[in-house]
Amino acid sequence: MTSDEFRRLALSMPHAVEHAHMNHPDFRVGKKIFATLGYPDGKSGMVKLNPEQQELLVSEKPEIFTPANGAWGKRGSTLIDLERIDEGTAASAIQMAWENVAT
Repeated sequence: MTSDEFRRLALSMPHAVEHAHMNHPDFRVGKKIFATLGYPDGKSGMVKLNPEQQELLVSEKPEIFTPANGAWGKRGSTLIDLERIDEGTAASAIQMAWENVAT
């Protein structure tokens, strides 16, 4: 998956907008971030999951999903290897992240 494909999926969520945070794009609903691109590198994305969702995705697909470092990762911030993820899996993870902050 490319960054542009990830961006398209994130922006397809209702009321999603793109901003920048710490020199990389982020995707928000309201004022809450649900996904980012380009951290820690240009081959990664991040989705804001809850810890249970993160545990499920990391255990099912550890080659794609990794908890972010530190407290952010313990709270559910989950890194995505864009080179390994398929569109359906990415769409599902982005949808979960969007639902977590949109409600």
